[in-house]
Amino acid sequence: MNSMKENLRILTYEIPESFRGATVEAFLRSKGYSHHVIYHLRSTEFEGRPGLLLNGEKTYTRKILEPGDRLQISLLETEDSANVVETNIPLDIVYEDEDLMVINKPAGLPIHPSMGHYETTLGNAICYYTHHTLGYPHYVNRIINRLDRDTSGLLIAAKNMLSAAILGDMVKRREIHREYRAIVAGDFRKISGERPGLYRSADRTHLTVNAPIGRKGESVVERGIDYENGEYAVTHAEFLRYDAEKDLSLLRLKLETGRTHQIRVHMQYAGCPLIGDFLYYPDYRYMKRQALHSAELCFLHPITGRKMVVKADLPEDMSKTFS
Repeated sequence: MNSMKENLRILTYEIPESFRGATVEAFLRSKGYSHHVIYHLRSTEFEGRPGLLLNGEKTYTRKILEPGDRLQISLLETEDSANVVETNIPLDIVYEDEDLMVINKPAGLPIHPSMGHYETTLGNAICYYTHHTLGYPHYVNRIINRLDRDTSGLLIAAKNMLSAAILGDMVKRREIHREYRAIVAGDFRKISGERPGLYRSADRTHLTVNAPIGRKGESVVERGIDYENGEYAVTHAEFLRYDAEKDLSLLRLKLETGRTHQIRVHMQYAGCPLIGDFLYYPDYRYMKRQALHSAELCFLHPITGRKMVVKADLPEDMSKTFS
């Protein structure tokens, strides 16, 4: 194991004219700092360094700012997520910097530890990576977007409390745009599109599904279309290729909402279910899991504001099925 080092993130801001007369807290709020992060900055120090420094001196959140002031922030991780043990599971890290990682998750790997998956999840793998590769003593589980266990592809993990707070707000505002690939049964272009909530393009290569999703009966897992009690859900699907021999279509999908099993339920409702899906279309001739992959994430970096576009190729099982 690497020698442990503190997970300390230091950020410096020069106060612009537009914040003349504003408080430190008002400026931090404008940058996406949550109440929890601001409280942490007020109450922690690292080797005598306060969490908040204004022009080199300790300051307070009610301090009035002037243009040209330099505000320095020191974010120090001091806590651990409870009940997350480290497990040496390889990570496919597609992008990484001081504030976040984008990970290409394999199918079959759960996101969070739970009953029956206490040590074999993505959270356990990131915990091990944090301790042994980054050398940080503390690990907090900050996986931002969720994928079903048997869905492969891209996930964001925040590396500090500030990026987690900002990315979490971006999820709520639907500012993290996701694109998926799926293999479905049949020729997508021949879907009738006659059911309520289905909207086809004239050339039959695009389909929008606008149909609410809710729990199916008494099941705690299965979902279905529910126009009475379901939650608003919209999926956009685009035809890419057709395999006539296997009678399969490869699709590109984009979500406007993020309901549980949304793509799986919407594609089944449209008449082109995902192959290998044990809940909604248990046809395992070509795939042993639902043929769904999170292929692209597009978002603004939580700290720098830079546009991020991260992509992951189809995994081997899907690429072989649709070769």
